[in-house]
Amino acid sequence: MKVDWPATSGPALTAATALIAVFVDRNVMAVPNPAPLLVCIVAFAGSMSGLVSGLISAAIAVAASALFFLIHRSAPGYDSADLVRLAMLVLTAAGTAAITGLFRKRMIDAFAWERTLYTTAERLSAALDEVDIGIVLLDADTRAEFINRAFRHYFSLPDEKADSKPPFIALMYHGRDTGAFELPEDELSAFIARRTEMMRSGDSTPINIKLADGQVLRFSCTALPDGGRMLSYTPVTDLIRHSDDPANAEFYRSLRGGAARHLRAAE
Repeated sequence: MKVDWPATSGPALTAATALIAVFVDRNVMAVPNPAPLLVCIVAFAGSMSGLVSGLISAAIAVAASALFFLIHRSAPGYDSADLVRLAMLVLTAAGTAAITGLFRKRMIDAFAWERTLYTTAERLSAALDEVDIGIVLLDADTRAEFINRAFRHYFSLPDEKADSKPPFIALMYHGRDTGAFELPEDELSAFIARRTEMMRSGDSTPINIKLADGQVLRFSCTALPDGGRMLSYTPVTDLIRHSDDPANAEFYRSLRGGAARHLRAAE
């Protein structure tokens, strides 16, 4: 049979301390009532193993203290002062066990909830990495808390930079410096300023962004309740490029199905 050592350690330590105190008091020298020390052990038991272990330890502590009262009395039985002290000890030990045991339960529940949230966040992150829509989550200071794989691919963003929580403006400058946008150089500054203003104001009006490799992304910004932003970059190349030069149709069709990823890798 498997023994639950954490659950038994508190009561066992309480009993051992009480027995040692009685032995020393009877055979070595007189010692004071170990009730304060036993209450500390009750707190230890409740914090380590929960309410049940704490209450068992409290019961042992009260019984040991009652024995000490009896041993050190010259007359048999207890007087009213002893009973008052025992009653206070019962309340103190039981209260200590209840407080520490319930606090431990709340702490364990909080850890379990946090673990559940972490697992859910990991699963959601993995799911968002599988979609072909670029997703960026910004905090209230416009720093990127999450950047999925699609966005990193579209803008050739290295993992080291993406994982460093860059500000939104740094992402825009990265796209400019790598020549990601299909825009004349003299229009890039105005384009970045307009995009930044839309993001800060939470403007949800979608705009189309043409990339230098021929792809077209539909950008939209969603304001979040905590002051952050969710930015989405949906590929709409087939919807936009149908009006372009027909001679380039085969090239734009080749951008679907992952061909663009290989083109980027080759570059």
